[in-house]
Amino acid sequence: MFDHDLPRRIAAEALGTALLVATVVGSGIMAQSLTHDIALALLGNTIATGAMLVVLITILGPISGAHFNPAVSLVFALRRDLPAQEAASYTIAQILGGIAGTVTAHLMFALPIIEASVKIRTGGPQWFSEFIATFGLVAVILGGIRFERKAVPWLVGLYITAAYWFTASTSFANPAVAIARAFTDTFSGIRPADLPGFIIAELIGAVCALGVMSWLLRAPQGVLSSIKEEARL
Repeated sequence: MFDHDLPRRIAAEALGTALLVATVVGSGIMAQSLTHDIALALLGNTIATGAMLVVLITILGPISGAHFNPAVSLVFALRRDLPAQEAASYTIAQILGGIAGTVTAHLMFALPIIEASVKIRTGGPQWFSEFIATFGLVAVILGGIRFERKAVPWLVGLYITAAYWFTASTSFANPAVAIARAFTDTFSGIRPADLPGFIIAELIGAVCALGVMSWLLRAPQGVLSSIKEEARL
């Protein structure tokens, strides 16, 4: 399934998640320092994140699959495309990489290495937003893999760019990123106490998307019969 050994794939997941979080947190700090207009700050945060996702998935996807997200790794484990033990290793790498990304952003902007966020992000609308954001992300990934694999980096980058604006939570859609953002008391932060609601909503959204897309993308019976017949020949 992968040409690279597990240690290099784990390193790619850690590096990719670190750079992703450094972009999310760093661009949020930069935007907040340049303007008091929250909408403009969010726009700067959005563009940087979407652009970085395109880059990271393009260059690291061939190594590890470029999950950078425990919810995505869970989906591929449930599809049996990724062994459960490797999915667990991916998840640990993603979480540690994400925290390293927050530390990196803080060091670049001369902030304390670690800060507990006090930004409140909780309640039904926020949780439902995270469910929708993650459901859509997984649906985009699975649909892209099925129909236009080479376009997946752009599809994911564009989806997250849009989801920043149509969800009340600004689309975390990623448990590792959510955990990492709890360690920054800046524009992109989330209060640690609010993490469980976000993470649960994200995981449920990912699993629901897997179920729906597995049904939607299932090949018609006639096509399946044709494939089996060709295999016999």
